[in-house]
Amino acid sequence: MKLLVTGGAGYVGSVSARVLMAAGHEVTVLDNLGRGHREAIPAGAEFVECDLLDAQALTTALSAGAFDGVLHCAAFALVGESVTSPELYWRNNITGSLNLLDAIRAAGIKRLVFSSTCAVYGEPEVVPIAEDCPTRPVNPYGESKLAVDQMITAEAAAHGLGAVSLRYFNVAGASGPCGEDHEPETHLIPNVLRTAQGLLDQVSIFGTDYPTPDGTAVRDYIHVEDLAAAHLLALEKAEPGTHRIYNLGNGNGFSVREVIEAAKRVTGLEIPVVEAPRRAGDPPMLVAASDLVRAELGWSPARPELEGMISDAWQFAQQRPRGYSPA
Repeated sequence: MKLLVTGGAGYVGSVSARVLMAAGHEVTVLDNLGRGHREAIPAGAEFVECDLLDAQALTTALSAGAFDGVLHCAAFALVGESVTSPELYWRNNITGSLNLLDAIRAAGIKRLVFSSTCAVYGEPEVVPIAEDCPTRPVNPYGESKLAVDQMITAEAAAHGLGAVSLRYFNVAGASGPCGEDHEPETHLIPNVLRTAQGLLDQVSIFGTDYPTPDGTAVRDYIHVEDLAAAHLLALEKAEPGTHRIYNLGNGNGFSVREVIEAAKRVTGLEIPVVEAPRRAGDPPMLVAASDLVRAELGWSPARPELEGMISDAWQFAQQRPRGYSPA
């Protein structure tokens, strides 16, 4: 297939583009490079520099490409920023996605896979979290992603789009030259590794009094290559007029302390920590129930081991201690 990856200069988008190309598909990356990195775009992929908020340019790009499907990874994804500047998330995530749906419809494209998030569930009452768990996002980031899911459901029903939303949990690891590089960096594993490298003085543990085995928050981690593989399966199996939603995770949870200890084993280095109060809105435990995606898409994580994810991320961090930026 000839496929378009929006946000393909970002973390998940760049790795997904690599996986799609390795499977024999022709890939074009569309990104405005506002938060992505030109260096992350896989060699051999075509590149279109375009902002989803530029509706005319977007429609032209999609119509000219004769694409068979779209993988939509372009979004703002910082929870804290979404609270302090919600208008950025309404405009970028919702309006940009609406423009994309308009362009997809105009171009006659019938396949869409959307990178959604477990943030749509907010603070769940039941763990593991299944797809029928109530959606009650607690921040504008989660609200914006839920709104896009709802738009896609209506688009599929009204216009015959075959769509899949993948609600994934904590993504980790790296894939060859493609890895995680955000500014600011808010994710635990890259900040733990930055601390090991001496780029940060210490890593903070936010909350040590949760009702979990060691008192720290528990999260479900999924290797970025496993996530990309799920995108490929979803593109291949999208059915016209339907919008399927799947949770993606390993079904196992690791606490903050377990992540830090695993990073110590991988790096062989000490990692200074400081204990801090809980952050508002951080649930004690987020773990995915992925039974549905396993049954319907035939997906299962090939690389579920925490130390393997950290090892890949550590290799990327050593190769690019300043990320994609010049040293």
